Amino acid sequence: MKNNVIKGSIFVALGASSYGMLAAFVKMAYQEGFTTAEVTLSQFSLGFAGLFVLNLFRKEKTPTPKTTTLKSTFRLILAGSSLGLTSTFYYLSVQYIPVGVGIVLLMQTVWMGIIVEMIVYKKLPGLCKIISVFIILSGTLLAVNLLQESVSINWKGFGWGIMAALSYTATMYSSNNIELHSPPLKRSLFMILGGLIVIAVIFHSAVNQHFSTAIFMRWGILLSVFGTILPPLLFTKGMPLTGMGLGAIIAAIEIPVSILTAYILLREPVTLLQWIGVVLILFAVVIMNMQKVKR
Repeated sequence: MKNNVIKGSIFVALGASSYGMLAAFVKMAYQEGFTTAEVTLSQFSLGFAGLFVLNLFRKEKTPTPKTTTLKSTFRLILAGSSLGLTSTFYYLSVQYIPVGVGIVLLMQTVWMGIIVEMIVYKKLPGLCKIISVFIILSGTLLAVNLLQESVSINWKGFGWGIMAALSYTATMYSSNNIELHSPPLKRSLFMILGGLIVIAVIFHSAVNQHFSTAIFMRWGILLSVFGTILPPLLFTKGMPLTGMGLGAIIAAIEIPVSILTAYILLREPVTLLQWIGVVLILFAVVIMNMQKVKR
């Protein structure tokens, strides 16, 4: 039992770390002259192709439920549209703000998710969750440098970051509530397809104009592996072994990994106050999920 939890924790940590490195890779692609359209389209198209191949070789452990119909497939594709919007908004935000600020804004989905639960289930959150929200907001103020008068915030990047958090909240809700009976690889495939369709609709004009196919070999493979192929596989392997509470705590490693990757690869500075803010956010995630871990 203990070995399974350790194994699951490693899988979840690796999946979260994969997500955490994405923004730094995207910013490096921007430095080489590639656009958001090229980055997102290459990531999702190659990611969809990779998942499609993996689905072809997938072995059914149990028979596919009869409820997997055209309707359920459409529901997954529709749910995946928020995944495409999340990547688009997030990648647009890091054009204007540091990666460390972008990931902190994206993680506002933690308290946004509490509001969604409150609306959907018509139930007030417990005291621990309310305290956690205030800790997260306090940590965010520090992590994005809002308290320092000398720092000028790019509000365009800030706005895209909040939009990304809203989309990510929708993605998290759909991932935990829609068509859970479908095999994980199949769910990932159709959700990525939904994201790809949305991105193609948003950036269709860019494809007709100056789309550089060099992005596919230069950054597309890397982004698709770390952004759309590895994380679903690692999370679906690890989460059942850790449980949702411990899994959510470990997945929060995405924040420091993202900041450290940006510091190493992009030389983005991080102040002590920002690190304190990040630690507060991580602490809030732990508080929120400790009850689940105890269970």
